[in-house]
Amino acid sequence: MAIGIKICSLLSDLLVVLLVVAVTLERGACSSFNRSSFPDGFIFGTSSSSYQSEGAAMEGGKGPSIWDTFTHAHSDGSLSEGINKEVVEFYNNLINELISNGLQPLVTIFHWDLPQALEDKYGGFLSNRIIEDYVDYAEVCFKEFGDRVKHWITFNEPWSFCSFGYASGTSAPGRCSPWAGNCTAGDSGREPYTVCHNQLLAHASAVKVYKNKYQGTQKGKIGITLVSHWFIPYSDSKPDQDAAQRSLDFMYGWFMDPLTRGDYPFSMKAIVGNRLPKFTEQQSELIKGSYDFIGLNYYTTNYAYSVPPSNGLHTSYTTDSQANTTGVRNGIPLGPQAASAWLYIYPPGIRDLLLYTKTRYDNPVIYITENGVDEFNIPSLPLKLALKDDIRVSFHQKHILNIYKAIREGVNLKGYFVWSFMDDFEWGGGYIYRFGLVFVDYNDGLKRCRKKSARWFHRFLNK
Repeated sequence: MAIGIKICSLLSDLLVVLLVVAVTLERGACSSFNRSSFPDGFIFGTSSSSYQSEGAAMEGGKGPSIWDTFTHAHSDGSLSEGINKEVVEFYNNLINELISNGLQPLVTIFHWDLPQALEDKYGGFLSNRIIEDYVDYAEVCFKEFGDRVKHWITFNEPWSFCSFGYASGTSAPGRCSPWAGNCTAGDSGREPYTVCHNQLLAHASAVKVYKNKYQGTQKGKIGITLVSHWFIPYSDSKPDQDAAQRSLDFMYGWFMDPLTRGDYPFSMKAIVGNRLPKFTEQQSELIKGSYDFIGLNYYTTNYAYSVPPSNGLHTSYTTDSQANTTGVRNGIPLGPQAASAWLYIYPPGIRDLLLYTKTRYDNPVIYITENGVDEFNIPSLPLKLALKDDIRVSFHQKHILNIYKAIREGVNLKGYFVWSFMDDFEWGGGYIYRFGLVFVDYNDGLKRCRKKSARWFHRFLNK
């Protein structure tokens, strides 16, 4: 991989879990709810991703990713050309700067920005050839940065990458069945499952390399980050209860079942049939237990209700679950709606999802790697008003309270990261939405200003 990928195009997320702070205050030393209410060693931080905040597609020999192509519509994307030392130096400097300021970097290796060269060469994650290239790239990261990076995340949100990139075609690489959207190629009923199958195998293969060659000396941990909504049955009927469970299976169990049991959920196998790839016995053993921790991204909750199967002519991941979801029941929203139409604010959902994970998946070590809410970017809004993000303060207060409750109920939660550190490029939404604690002034040279939420978070962490 000229992997300098290279390391830039794919060191996708120095999550830059900026502002990571470990809790070291004495247990029981608090009289009010704040950072010291949490167990010793509990980590608070913020998240960001390189593509969304760095840009610079052609700097340092990096080369375009599928998102550069998707949003504007090279290097060869492999290690055959050697390692890009300029990019390694960039991330070494960043990691060293974080550590020198008392911050722990949690590094995500892949956050959706696959080198376009690999997409062109063999179809990217549609091909199992990607597994070897991905593992080669991950090993470069372990070698170059593993002496200082103690938490690795192999993939961020494979569900999002597969469903939006290959079922609806609304994200890079923009593939779907011709009838499903404005796509030039794809198969919405097969490709999402193929791509996520290969991502699971790439994840497990990289974990094996890390554990066999690096973990013993570097003393780090490795996991994967998944995203899931919480789902509530639309009614008390058995069909709607089953629909809520299928919704969880098709979004969360798609990955957690293989990671903990070595195979896909029964509901997926029964409905998807031969469109769902099968693991060999060896692959099943490779994937099962291939994590030290699970990163979990939570944003919202939906009602789920049962719908009949599709007619069989137009199969798609988007309809395979035989469930529709909504944030409104009987005309009443589940919670306040954020700027994004899909994001209904429902803080109890994060606790419900954590308790579900504890019960169903053997209580793994979990980090909430993303949790956030967005507001519209209104260029004409005076800066003073733009910085007054009371909705975000309330959002994080209530979600942190719910994770606190989950910990007291036995969930093995070790950290919480706000999405996001600063306003950024929100994929298909561009600069329409603002998730950050830090305001980026797009009208004034990208000047940064702390929002009210950043000041609140600072006070919360320092009490």
